[in-house]
Amino acid sequence: MTWELFNVIGTIAFALSGVIVAMEEDYDIMGVYILGFVTAFGGGAVRNLLIGLPVTALWEQGTLFTIAIIVMTLAFLFPIWLNSWLKWGHFFDAVGLAAFAIQGALFAKSMGLPLSAILAAAVLTGTGGGIIRDVLAGRKPLVFRSDIYVLWAILGGLTVGLNIAGTTWELLLLMVVIITLRMLSVQFKWQLPHKRTERQAES
Repeated sequence: MTWELFNVIGTIAFALSGVIVAMEEDYDIMGVYILGFVTAFGGGAVRNLLIGLPVTALWEQGTLFTIAIIVMTLAFLFPIWLNSWLKWGHFFDAVGLAAFAIQGALFAKSMGLPLSAILAAAVLTGTGGGIIRDVLAGRKPLVFRSDIYVLWAILGGLTVGLNIAGTTWELLLLMVVIITLRMLSVQFKWQLPHKRTERQAES
């Protein structure tokens, strides 16, 4: 199934994203594994709870667990190549966001759920793991930062939910578009409207 392809891509990208954050925070190998796992699988677990799947469904992803372990182990044992790619942390996160947003939307759509549920699945699958990762690392989650993040997950959900993209090549193109928009929003610091309270402004 097409959504399985995006599941693999998202798992690898978010596992690496978790490893990068763990290394930046100087975590030991257990910290690397834990942060990598929650980043790769946290969003899917939250999505499953939302759409009524049992929590045990998470443990049916044996192949993905193996892939995540291999990726994280290689990144930990051979960090030389990864160190030169630390500046690409946002890129790995963007790949995971795009792949999991599309995968979550496809998953919800395959269950015959309405557009609202498809959008929620896209957002939670694409951002849930990153939120848990940042909270565990003591960081302000990317979702709540000034540069645009959630909007691109919504874009993926809408495109899938409205049947604008359906074939594998269309979905891969959608993933490239989301990654590009996410990286542009980081590069040029695009922002959604936001306001501060008077107390925040004074401080």
